Amino acid sequence: MDTQDPLRDFREQFYLPVGKDGKPLIYFAGNSLGLMPKAARQVVEEELDNWAKLGVDAHHAAGTPWYSYHEALREPTARLVGAKPTEVVCMNSLTVNLHLMMATFYRPTKSRFKILMEEPAFPSDTYAIKTQIVHHGLDAKDALILARPRKGEFTIRTEDILDLIKKHADQLAVVMFGGVNFFTGQLFDVKKIIAAAREHGIIVGFDLAHAIGNVPLKLHDWNADFAVWCSYKYLNAGPGAVAGAFVHERHATNTKLPRLAGWFGNDPNTRFRLHLEPEFIPVPSADGWQISNPPIFAMAPLLASLAMFDEAGGMEPLRAKSFKLTGYFEFLIDQIGSKRFSLITPADPNARGAQLSIQAHEHPKQLHEELIAAGVKCDFREPNVIRAAPTPLYNTFHEVWRFAKILAE
Repeated sequence: MDTQDPLRDFREQFYLPVGKDGKPLIYFAGNSLGLMPKAARQVVEEELDNWAKLGVDAHHAAGTPWYSYHEALREPTARLVGAKPTEVVCMNSLTVNLHLMMATFYRPTKSRFKILMEEPAFPSDTYAIKTQIVHHGLDAKDALILARPRKGEFTIRTEDILDLIKKHADQLAVVMFGGVNFFTGQLFDVKKIIAAAREHGIIVGFDLAHAIGNVPLKLHDWNADFAVWCSYKYLNAGPGAVAGAFVHERHATNTKLPRLAGWFGNDPNTRFRLHLEPEFIPVPSADGWQISNPPIFAMAPLLASLAMFDEAGGMEPLRAKSFKLTGYFEFLIDQIGSKRFSLITPADPNARGAQLSIQAHEHPKQLHEELIAAGVKCDFREPNVIRAAPTPLYNTFHEVWRFAKILAE
């Protein structure tokens, strides 16, 4: 399988962490922090050189001018989320972007004030949504509806999500879901959730932290209102790298929408008139939600990584390999047949991304420590789940086999 893999050469474009024996670790933690592209060092050093040689002039004189640096990320990012270039912007961190989106799209009324989320959602999303509710003078106990797995199950059935939307349609202001659940690895039926929400006039948004660069997305065609994501997991842009946001063009071009404004969301033609332009005039695109100038050193590695996604042919070939890679992983774990652990990630390849979540039934932390000691890099989530994600850009079928062999032993 590795010999026949058309994407096999991309592994050579990454730095691979090594163990005490000097050999590469089995790095299945790309769902937490993607590996460093070798090209990232060059693009960051290029901007450091521009700073050293040009100082302030690098805002306009560099190869990729700092003033418009975010524009270089626009089109490749749009391709990954299935959007028009004017619908995406790379900025801030994920949770900051979520707050910015909620400031625009969560406008509770007496009748419509509730928000629907999944349980468990990523904690930062939960904190953000609860504080948004409190910010509007409401109580999360009244305003937050949670879609949960049925008793004895670990993932949430699509029909249960759709039933909740229908049941609370008259009271829901926003449906806010993850694209891929961080804990179970479940890929939600984003298209169906959007259609159900929009049928009832409900705003619908997504946290795509575990979905972007992992699964194909078509946010524009599916008609999502907004989405946010980080870029340090499957996008391999480095720790705390710049995040992103999607705003559908029907909203992005509406300059009358309320928002939390900053100068880089302002019309670039008048931006540097500064105090002579006291009124905020938003850019009629997703750029209109920018607040601050682009963080160049946090954007440069993303520029290098996005080029690799384009070189690989986009999400379709990566998804095709991921189907095989994670499918093989699942097959081997099932073959072990141990009573010590089981999978809680959906068996349907269309209902998951690269990640498999392994529930340990006995001594879970010890099992994780044994895997780490044997040269596997994966992570542990309380109370008893080990998450492992064979990533198609740099992981191999042989690594999957070795992981399974270590797990069996």
